[in-house]
Amino acid sequence: MSDSLHPRVQALGLTLPTPSQPAANYINHVISQNQLFISGQIPVEDGRPAFLGRVGETLSIEEGAQAAQLAALGLLGQLNAALGGDLTRLVRTLRLGVFIASSGDFKQQSLVANGASNLLVNALGERGRHVRTAVGVSSLPAGVAVEVDAIFELRP
Repeated sequence: MSDSLHPRVQALGLTLPTPSQPAANYINHVISQNQLFISGQIPVEDGRPAFLGRVGETLSIEEGAQAAQLAALGLLGQLNAALGGDLTRLVRTLRLGVFIASSGDFKQQSLVANGASNLLVNALGERGRHVRTAVGVSSLPAGVAVEVDAIFELRP
């Protein structure tokens, strides 16, 4: 399997995006010892926030999962940039956080979060397996349906 993310993502029929820039007073990622923390990523298409609304109200579970996949694609773009394109530095994905804007009675956050989880596993193989939190929230930045963040383990 390739040690570059570009061909892995292309094999899934997707394109690795150029990392977005922070929208406020924070940075894209921090490396502390052998851990890489990546800031929350929202779904972006053509440079604009995508999948606006709340799952269970204006968006279906399937649309929510697509939003989660798109946000996770942005996460992979940030990972690629943080590692300078060198996946040999990646040991594994430790934790994935998935925040889902949803109606108060929506209870299927895990199905939405699978969009992000599946992309990480499909793109990174065993190094993409992770623990996860899937949380329903009332709103997210720019009105998007999903935001994801992650912690990765790196080789020393």
